[in-house]
Amino acid sequence: MAYDNICKYLVEEYPDEFVRWLSGEEVTEIQVLKTELSVEPIRADSLTLLQTSNQILHLEFQTLAFSDPPLPFRMLDYWVRLKRLYWRPIKQVVIFLKSTTSEAVFTDRFEDGDTRHGYQVIRLWEQDPEPLLANPALLPLATLARSDSPNTLLEQVAIQLDRIEEPNQKGSITACVEVLAGLRFDKNFISQLFREELMRESVIYQDILQKGLEEGRQQGLQQGLQQGLQQGLQQGLQQGLQQGLQQEALSFVMRLITRRFGVIDSQLQDRIRGLSIPQLEGLGEALLDFESVTDLPTWLDEYQQ
Repeated sequence: MAYDNICKYLVEEYPDEFVRWLSGEEVTEIQVLKTELSVEPIRADSLTLLQTSNQILHLEFQTLAFSDPPLPFRMLDYWVRLKRLYWRPIKQVVIFLKSTTSEAVFTDRFEDGDTRHGYQVIRLWEQDPEPLLANPALLPLATLARSDSPNTLLEQVAIQLDRIEEPNQKGSITACVEVLAGLRFDKNFISQLFREELMRESVIYQDILQKGLEEGRQQGLQQGLQQGLQQGLQQGLQQGLQQGLQQEALSFVMRLITRRFGVIDSQLQDRIRGLSIPQLEGLGEALLDFESVTDLPTWLDEYQQ
């Protein structure tokens, strides 16, 4: 499962916590919208959308700074399509997960001629970790927050995880923490802090595992097809080459025979067609010593045994 899909899971599981973090407001009525946009020419997209009483909150999680089409244009396109669909105020927030100095993560608007469209940008590595550490639902994001001592920050996340009492929630949040922490920390250090057996019991881990197996099967199938195609092409080329060489050798030998003895009967022709390339070459040399056409079946009897 991709990093942004982990974040999507967290938002859909804990929508009130994300609204409180992003807006600072206590909102009691929040609806998670399962929306897919399919207006051409941009492909269908499944978005992370939360509907409150007064607006649509569109969250976009990004691991990489660049995308195709460019993110600013995508945000404008999403806004237009969402506006057409819901016709209410729309707030868009882009959350960059992985630290980078790319100019793309400092862009918060689309501009083209007279067209201007803005959206909020959050760079997690600049965020105060305290609000994230104080909220179990946001602990996975805390692993990527601002810190002069990242290892100490991850240890603080582990301490907060231990305080979660509900087993299923603890397992799922732990799984999300481990996945997102992989963007910043060494795998061995992560495994030292978190109990793997607890993570394995979580629903989200099983989902990650299942998706990984499916991707593995797809990659294996694709590699198998590619290898099969390459082998098939190679075998086909080899077989075609062999057949071509054999046909050329056969034609040459038949011309020699016809020139020396005239047209021979069909049974002898069929026996000659069954010769391999080395045998045809041998027959071509032997023809020089043949005194009559009767030497031909004698030679075939000897070399086709």
